[in-house]
Parts: sequence; C-alpha cells; structure tokens
Amino acid sequence: MTVLYEDNHIIAVNKAVGEIVQGDKTGDTPLSETVKAYIKAKYNKPGEVFLGVTHRLDRPTTGVVLFARTSKALARLNEMFKEKSQSAHNQSLITKTYWAIVEGCPQQLEARLEHWLLRNEKQNKSYVVKPGTKDAKQAVLEYKVLNRGDHYSLVEVNLLTGRHHQIRCQMAAIGCPVKGDLKYGARRSNPDGGICLHAREISFAHPVHKNPNTSEPIRLTITAPVPETDIWKKICL
Repeated sequence: MTVLYEDNHIIAVNKAVGEIVQGDKTGDTPLSETVKAYIKAKYNKPGEVFLGVTHRLDRPTTGVVLFARTSKALARLNEMFKEKSQSAHNQSLITKTYWAIVEGCPQQLEARLEHWLLRNEKQNKSYVVKPGTKDAKQAVLEYKVLNRGDHYSLVEVNLLTGRHHQIRCQMAAIGCPVKGDLKYGARRSNPDGGICLHAREISFAHPVHKNPNTSEPIRLTITAPVPETDIWKKICL
C-alpha cells in the first residue's frame, strides 16, 4: 500500500490491481482494513480506528482512493460525491481524472461523450440505452488522447458524472474498450487480471481545513503514479 496524502481528517492511497476498497462476499481483506491497520500502527492508536469509505474503484482498476479519518470529513466528502453524481454541471467541489489505455484510437482526439446507462445488477455490467429508458441514468465524460501507439492509445478522462462502470462502458461504446477489459469487449486479458484504467488524480475542497486568510476551503490535488508495468511505462513515455 502506498500512501499519497494524509492529515488528521483524510488519507489517500494508491490502490493496486485486485484490491477491493470495501469488504464484500469474497471475504478478501479490503483496502479499508489495510489502511486502518496502517493508522493504528503509525499513530499507536488504542481501540478501533475510524475510517470512512467515500468512494470506490472497481477491483481490476488502480489509482487514488480517498478515505475519511473523521466523521466530520466523511459527512462532507459524502455530500460532495453525492452532488457530483447527480449533476454533470456541479464540478466546483470535486473532480476526478482517469487515465486509460484503450484499444485502437478514438476518431476524435478530444470529445465529450454523453450516453444513458442502464445497470444490470445480476451481470454487474452497464449498457448504453436510449434516453428515457426506465431506470437509466445520464453519463457524461470528457476525454482527450494523450499518446498513440500501434495498437493502443493513452486517454485522459474527466468524469462529469459518477455512474457504474461509466468509463469502461462509454469508451467501449465508441469502439475503444479499455485494454484487458473482457467484460466490455477487449480482445484479450491482461497478465495480472486487471484492466488498464487508472484513477490518476482527484481534486477537491478539503472537507475541514480552510485558508486562514480567506476562510475559503483549501483545495487539494492528489496524483497517483501509474502502475509499474511494461505497457504503462511504454505508453507514458
């Protein structure tokens, strides 16, 4: 586990492929418990350590995950993420930037994608559907191509909404599935079982700390290094 940032109210770590953020039916030790153990040992805390999960990343993805160390921080961060997920226009509080290695290259090197997505709980998969479809939700993102190779491209994605498997589904919908993502049409799996989708950066207003001169919330930007694999090293040159 790599800690990217920590203070009295929050802690951010760089999630590895295969790790789960929060406990599930697999019974595998979640990242949240690993972070709790780290805090308990580092600060010699007696009893139970408080840690709030503010958002999640899919198991096969990597990148920055933000946790709350106090109930005050958790409540405020939860509200930020809730507001973001409900509107594609509310970007003042929190922004998330992803890097993805996708198959081929999008026809447009920079674009805004808008789809309606319907989640299938049993399949744990989302589908692009017609606007107005029952239970479907609007999904909006912006992307730009950062680099191109012979078979793959490096794409930066700015999520404007937070939908289930949003990047995976929307990039596949334009014919460029994320490398290794068999669920959404990738040609082959990755050796580590993951997919080449990385939560590169999160920028947000600190839930507690304010600028002493202006009383405005301090804005933080936390960046996660990409995985140390050959494909990432090659395409990020």
